[in-house]
Amino acid sequence: MEKSKVFFTNMHTTLQENLPQKLRRLILSAGIEQIEFERKYTAIKLHFGEPGNLAFLRPNYARVVADVVRERNGKPFLTDCNTLYVGGRKNALDHIDAAYGNGFSPLSTGCHVIIADGLKGTDEALVPVERGEYVKTAKIGRAIMDADVFISLTHFKGHQSTGFGGTLKNIGMGCGSRAGKMEMHSSGKPSVKQKKCIGCGCCAKNCAHSAITITDGKASINHDRCVGCGRCIGVCPMDAVHPASDESNDILNRKIAEYAFAVIHGRPHFHISLVVDVSPNCDCLAGNDIPIVPDVGMFASFDPVALDLACVDAVNRQPVIQGSRLDKQGCIHHDHFRDVHPDTDWRVSIDHAVKLGLGSDEYTLIEL
Repeated sequence: MEKSKVFFTNMHTTLQENLPQKLRRLILSAGIEQIEFERKYTAIKLHFGEPGNLAFLRPNYARVVADVVRERNGKPFLTDCNTLYVGGRKNALDHIDAAYGNGFSPLSTGCHVIIADGLKGTDEALVPVERGEYVKTAKIGRAIMDADVFISLTHFKGHQSTGFGGTLKNIGMGCGSRAGKMEMHSSGKPSVKQKKCIGCGCCAKNCAHSAITITDGKASINHDRCVGCGRCIGVCPMDAVHPASDESNDILNRKIAEYAFAVIHGRPHFHISLVVDVSPNCDCLAGNDIPIVPDVGMFASFDPVALDLACVDAVNRQPVIQGSRLDKQGCIHHDHFRDVHPDTDWRVSIDHAVKLGLGSDEYTLIEL
């Protein structure tokens, strides 16, 4: 079998070519024009950055991708799904505010922002997962599944639960609705923090399985009736309903791969990953630490698995930045992400994605 092609360019510029121009040349060289965009709704999935975090990708890069789609008469939109945790992106209104605050406005990017799972994170499409071992039906933000073409634009960095946050995580976890995210993070069901609950009954009114009751002004969830849909999490005005977070990192990584499979299987897709500002943790945190390695460059491929592996290999070839978290913890495993997060094994997601047929762990790097 032929190895997957991953295209790469570094972050050096010239008087004739700046970084946005290099990104454009990269994705065109990688073959994005092979996709038929004519009048096709095209989801560009990226992370808008939690308010306070400054490691997220600049909107200039999103503009390049959107322009390429629009020039081919496609209909691009920038998208992400609401977060499961409490923060600045837990509902569509706050999420769009965060996106605009971080520069992702139609004026700067040339296209609109659509939060794929709706106002409260409950607008989802149920997608069967062929060959899924842990997930039989993925809960994906509806707007993402309504799109004709899917493009991922990923900031490649470390991650506290999965080792690194790359293309598979951007697609799998990022495209899950709030209930989908709960399914990936948990083998259990949500519970109510009694101190926060005001007994308003919103959760009970939205429970289709009569699993929630209000007693003495406080809600409680009957886990024998609860099916783990997560609707109560989305509608609670006090953030009193919280999911269990009891799944092992290995199973989390496998579920993410299965969700990623659900998102891209059976339709045109293309993937871009920028290995810059490689912070030790995810852009979901309200603050980012200094990068663990120098900026590497930009990568693109039709294969999301090969793309992630190429980015990991590139990071592991880099020197450690003095004073970074990686520098302080020391290089023991000869694997920068294992050294930053010793309790994670990022290889699990790669191996499971290969098993699913999502991509290949063998690639040819083509440097431009």
